Amino acid sequence: MTTSTISAPEVYQGQFGEFTINQSDRNGVIIYRSGLMVAALSFAIGTALVLFTNNPIAIQALTPLYTCFSLALGVSLLTIHIYLAPLHRLLQVFWIIGSIAAFIFGHSDSQPFAVTVYNQPLTILGIGFTFAALTGIYFKEAFCFHRLETKVLTFLVPTLLLGHLVGVLPIQWEQVLLGTWAILFLIFAVRKVIQAIPPDIGDKSVFAYLKDKNSVKVEETELGLTQ
Repeated sequence: MTTSTISAPEVYQGQFGEFTINQSDRNGVIIYRSGLMVAALSFAIGTALVLFTNNPIAIQALTPLYTCFSLALGVSLLTIHIYLAPLHRLLQVFWIIGSIAAFIFGHSDSQPFAVTVYNQPLTILGIGFTFAALTGIYFKEAFCFHRLETKVLTFLVPTLLLGHLVGVLPIQWEQVLLGTWAILFLIFAVRKVIQAIPPDIGDKSVFAYLKDKNSVKVEETELGLTQ
């Protein structure tokens, strides 16, 4: 006779108590990392087309690649674990603003989307919100895991975008920064794939504490309004 044993989930000691990690938590991390990988691959392919090819078909291909990049980033922003809920919501709002701006720019000009953005730097004031959200992910990963590539990207991305916006960067420097961005983004995404899952979930006791704290504040506010 065989006896089947079901191993109990590992119990972790958090700052505000013990917690366990379930399959739903793990699936969320997998989706988050998958979104990053798709975004990084789309960005890398688009960058390669920009730097190493110069034909109309390649320029046209940048539009669907950017769409894929943006959608994948949106998925990651939905599933990322950030302790500060207002910051999490802010990054999502940034992504929404950037996506709306990209849609408008992409349909208001007869030129390909990439040409419009490059020739009209002021468009960065709109689509730049998408990259501000991405930079937020880089900053979060740099702060939590001290990854060198995300530390560099946290400063590289705004430098390139703002430099192009105000027109202070020579085209050669823009190309170098763009290529470096694509490479480091890919390195970051690959390292996330092989990283253990629990660190990306974080301390669930902190999330529970903050949720309870916010619930208490809401109840106190409602009582104050009804009295």
